[in-house]
Amino acid sequence: MKKRHYNAVKADAQAIYQSDSRANARYAFLRFRKRWHPEYPVMVRQLEHDLPELVAFYSFPKPLWKKLRTTNLIERVFVEARRRTRPMVCVVNVASVDGIIYSIFQLRLA
Repeated sequence: MKKRHYNAVKADAQAIYQSDSRANARYAFLRFRKRWHPEYPVMVRQLEHDLPELVAFYSFPKPLWKKLRTTNLIERVFVEARRRTRPMVCVVNVASVDGIIYSIFQLRLA
């Protein structure tokens, strides 16, 4: 997107997932589509395609919404994987990578 539109597009997109209900999120998306479709039709179509998954957190109790709509947990797992694999000079095979990733997830879920 054009640099001059970045902040406005970001604010309009945040209005979707920061809405206080699924219905209001849908309404925020309709406003987003109306405003940005002429300039960025591919982006808007992709967002519309992904919208059901992006607002799935509304199916859960409201106290969980903030945690569910962020990617902090996912990002933390990737940070941990990088932290554990960086010191290694090389990885012998795919099975060893699978073992490392498995152990990271086991530790995170325990």
